Amino acid sequence: MSTRRLLPERLGEVIRRRREAAGWTQEGFADEIEMHRAQYGFIERGKNDLRLSSLERVAAGLKTPLSTILREAEDA
Repeated sequence: MSTRRLLPERLGEVIRRRREAAGWTQEGFADEIEMHRAQYGFIERGKNDLRLSSLERVAAGLKTPLSTILREAEDA
């Protein structure tokens, strides 16, 4: 049985790392991308099946292509 984490968990980890590297707090970044703080928190914790539009908003806020974030999560 594989112990590999689910994609939403890996995406959340990649997004959190990139947000922290950019110097944003979780709350500040959620405000910047006009997303409710609780919703954004669920994304980082991998507790949310993400809508593509939400992922696009996060990627744009991080100034990172969505394909890069997905690739990093796939490799994690």
